[in-house]
Amino acid sequence: MRPPGWTIILAALVPCLLFAQDSARYRACTGKAKAQPELNACAADEAKRVDAELNRVYRELLSKNTDDPAAVEKIKNAQRAWVAYRDAYIEAMFPAQDKQAEYGSMYPMEVDLLLASLTARQVDALKDLIRGR
Repeated sequence: MRPPGWTIILAALVPCLLFAQDSARYRACTGKAKAQPELNACAADEAKRVDAELNRVYRELLSKNTDDPAAVEKIKNAQRAWVAYRDAYIEAMFPAQDKQAEYGSMYPMEVDLLLASLTARQVDALKDLIRGR
């Protein structure tokens, strides 16, 4: 059973997540989707796309710091900490044991959109490190 108000929180969260993703590929995909499984696939593709960007930027950041092993170690530690944070945050947003039963058919889409949103923020943070901020 959901805690009181949980449905309201999810109802407020879903539109924010949907509009948070603004890539042309995601918009084109969802524009063609006719059912929830297709929307779930669009969100999964968006999460994969943003994750690929994260990996590209992370590799670029590491390559720009190859001459400073201490910096490389700190960057790696920060990224590991971010992954732990990301996973814990998603778990906190969706704490039920049986997630599919509790959150329904939109659950995969909600998680992937949240993952994409958090990852996009991390991409920006890594780009800040590349720029030296």
